[in-house]
Amino acid sequence: MKNPLAGLMQQAQKMQDNFKKAQQEIEALEVQGESGGGLVTIAMNGKREALKVTIDPSLVGDDRDMLEDLVAAAINDAVHKVNKLKKEKMADVTAGIPLPPGMQMPF
Repeated sequence: MKNPLAGLMQQAQKMQDNFKKAQQEIEALEVQGESGGGLVTIAMNGKREALKVTIDPSLVGDDRDMLEDLVAAAINDAVHKVNKLKKEKMADVTAGIPLPPGMQMPF
């Protein structure tokens, strides 16, 4: 007869391995946030680190406050995209595994 605790421990180890793999995949992702209809773009990785900022030449010399607002909006757009991808990835990892109510993922 199979030990139910051993099966549970094996399932927990598999879930932990899947979480680690998913975290590594998320960190390797790259998203592009944008604002101003694409006039400002931000490339960001899954660790929420900005990799590159691109500003359309038509904005250079314009209103500085507007440009700063567009850069901030592009960064926020990229952060929201990373968060969405993380949520989707974690949903894939936990599919079929019942989690206790209120349990949050570690990332």
